[in-house]
Amino acid sequence: MTGRIFIDKQSPKAYHALVQTSEAVRATAAEAGLERTVVELVNLRVSQLNGCAYCLDVHTRAALRAGEDTRRLGVLAAWRDTGLFTRLERAALALAEATTLPADAAAQDAAYADARAALTDDQISAVIWVAVTINAFNRVSVLSKHPVH
Repeated sequence: MTGRIFIDKQSPKAYHALVQTSEAVRATAAEAGLERTVVELVNLRVSQLNGCAYCLDVHTRAALRAGEDTRRLGVLAAWRDTGLFTRLERAALALAEATTLPADAAAQDAAYADARAALTDDQISAVIWVAVTINAFNRVSVLSKHPVH
């Protein structure tokens, strides 16, 4: 088997457009009043679901820089089983999971209902965009087999 093509390097214009989208989404999240830690929790949870080691590495460091607690990061994969996350964070995480795994209509409906109760319309939109964007980056990194050093 030959090595993987780093599609971000192979098609830099497309990758740059994705980076620009990410920057716009980050600004949208901030304007909606979402803390950077919430954005990074969403990035991390989606990356866990997608098995993207590269993005997990990048966003763990970003979450720590934003002030996230190592204990919460350590239990993020089991966030439903802890009392460590706020109602807003729980709604955002459930919505991010529903965005990442859209085939489960019942889970998607439940997550959306929870989001409607805990988040503003702007925050719902921002969380979905954050999840959509990190899903795209996960696919770039997983299919390219970006290494974690």
